[in-house]
Amino acid sequence: MTRDPLLGSRPLACVPTLDEASSLPALLEALARERARLPCALDLLVIDDRSPDGTAAVARGFAATHPWVHVLERDGPRGLGHAYRAGFAWALARDYALVAQLDADGSHDPRYLPALFAAARDADLVLGSRYVPGGACPDWGLGRRALSRGAASYVRWFLGGDLRDPTSGYRVAWTRVLRAIEVENTRSDGYAFQVEVALRASRAGFAIHELPIVFRDRRVGQSKLSWPVVWEAIGLPFRR
Repeated sequence: MTRDPLLGSRPLACVPTLDEASSLPALLEALARERARLPCALDLLVIDDRSPDGTAAVARGFAATHPWVHVLERDGPRGLGHAYRAGFAWALARDYALVAQLDADGSHDPRYLPALFAAARDADLVLGSRYVPGGACPDWGLGRRALSRGAASYVRWFLGGDLRDPTSGYRVAWTRVLRAIEVENTRSDGYAFQVEVALRASRAGFAIHELPIVFRDRRVGQSKLSWPVVWEAIGLPFRR
């Protein structure tokens, strides 16, 4: 009988935050519920970028009664890529076997985590995809939907591959992938970081699986999407 690779593994969920004090409590409670459905004991790392709204204090308060929750308060430059590189370094230094990524704003429903981890039994990197059958983003208007789908098509056109949703920020990766692609040397920030990691993994020959998710817009707080973030993603293919 083949041994389940998830049993006995040490997984970590990384959640970057910037001014998410209003949305973080609901995510933490949902993660606590879904944690019981996993075959391995999940830890959580909240990576806060000096949020002025007290997000780190909210995370520390939850961690005080939930020992599987950790808080990393960063003093370095803000940004998604910077935060994830810090979180991945934290995970690699502590020998975690798997790392999950999800947003703090409620758009990535923790109920998909068990399925994403299950898919990692047969894949090196699992993407929660809005653009495979069963995936959706029902709260988006035509403009944002066209922008997101266009970005995915743009990446496939310039760089090859068949990933339907390479910009997805909801994913699970084995840390052997992060080591092999030298994630600490990635150059992108914003959503381009997600694309760069997926492309490096694909080019290195790792097996990537896309699992359908329904992406929901945040209910509270403000989006971090901006035109500089969009232009960075557009310029990524020219920085190969």
